[in-house]
Amino acid sequence: MSGKEGREKIVRLWFDMWLKKSDLGIPDIFADDAVYIESWGPEYRGAARIRQWFEEWNTRGSVLRWDIRQFFHKGDQTIVEWYFKNAMNDGQIQAFDGMSLIEWRDGKIRLLKEFGCNENRYDPYRNGAEPHFRDERTLWF
Repeated sequence: MSGKEGREKIVRLWFDMWLKKSDLGIPDIFADDAVYIESWGPEYRGAARIRQWFEEWNTRGSVLRWDIRQFFHKGDQTIVEWYFKNAMNDGQIQAFDGMSLIEWRDGKIRLLKEFGCNENRYDPYRNGAEPHFRDERTLWF
């Protein structure tokens, strides 16, 4: 697929696959030598490894929401702004805002790099010049 409509359709399919916990065509979405970088560090090289990660991850958790907010297109790149929420089998629930930088080649994703942003934001200078940060566990992204 080419053009922004085709690219958006591919991204929506990828997100839907996570919501449905079903591989609906990873080799049709990702180039054989694609690279996928999660916001918190893991990197998967090749469509086969991306498929392995997808299948394995879905045995440990479920994506509850992956809402697309907007797309930006420029040349062979797309940026997608989204909201994500998952629940792991151990009971842990995570949610955050994010963006994906996607590079395309021949109608397939050749690079996807995720960026995350904590949804629980605050102003550390609300009470004066000295910053006061929350005493909480830092999220994984």
